[in-house]
Amino acid sequence: MPPVRVPHQSWILVCDGSKALLFRNEGGALALNLKLAQVTFEPHPSTRDLGAERPGRVHESLGSSRSAVQSPDWHQQAEAEFLRGVAHALDEAVHANHIKQLVLVAPPKALGELRRHLTAATNSVLSAEINKDLARLSTKEIERHLTALNRLE
Repeated sequence: MPPVRVPHQSWILVCDGSKALLFRNEGGALALNLKLAQVTFEPHPSTRDLGAERPGRVHESLGSSRSAVQSPDWHQQAEAEFLRGVAHALDEAVHANHIKQLVLVAPPKALGELRRHLTAATNSVLSAEINKDLARLSTKEIERHLTALNRLE
């Protein structure tokens, strides 16, 4: 993995499917000082609690047999909707000129979902994507992880 630079005054979004932390680097590229600007948290109940209905049935075109249709993963849909909202909020901040440089940190699945919803304007300020799940860590631990990636050369 190439080194990841997080310069002074750049923004860092650390998120997963239910939590988004938006930081601003008040320190330098080699001595990060992340200040939390915004927290968005949306707890999602388990899939069995979100949709408890029986799966639908399909009648075959020939004969009298029927088969069950796989029920949707409500938890996955709730996470996708949350990440769509996060991408929309980032886009608004970019258009308002609040974010001029952005680093995304998310697990692979969340990163892929975010990418689907980022606009060209937001992609233009994106300086790095980090494929790691750091959303449940403290600010100091996130700083340590990003500093370690910064020093890889």
